[in-house]
Amino acid sequence: MKITPDLEKPFNDQITLELQASAVYRQLAIEMEIRDLPGMASWLRAQSNEEIVHADKFIDHVSDRGGRPVIGSLDAPNITATTPLEVFKAALAHEEKVSEAIRELYRAADSAGDLDSRPLLNWFIQEQVEEEASVGEIVGRLELIGEDGPGLLRMDAELGGRNETSGE
Repeated sequence: MKITPDLEKPFNDQITLELQASAVYRQLAIEMEIRDLPGMASWLRAQSNEEIVHADKFIDHVSDRGGRPVIGSLDAPNITATTPLEVFKAALAHEEKVSEAIRELYRAADSAGDLDSRPLLNWFIQEQVEEEASVGEIVGRLELIGEDGPGLLRMDAELGGRNETSGE
């Protein structure tokens, strides 16, 4: 089924939001790099790369259904976070924003009777549950660690073990 123009726009908005999420994660990675926390920076870079994969899934969906994927305007990330806890709280807030946007996209597709979008959107809903849980756990652990230097270094080493090129 060809994607309707009414659905093409919100799908394109989601493409833009996924790419914006990539930029946010990259800026957060920079914040950790300049604080000599390479493991956290690596984890955030991997997340940035994953967001590009997510945008590509939406691009493919629109294209495969005869639509025209379009990337909208991307804003420079406005990041004021400096501590690891602030950085990961900012990441969680952005994940929550993306989750709500995907739920809104699901509602729009459902309202339009667009059954062809359901498999993709169901995958993303589950993905966002996992993303929020993962980042939320990191936030919780950072709250427990506080400013404990050895604890932060252990967490940094642990997060640095993530494969930076993982696609999903």
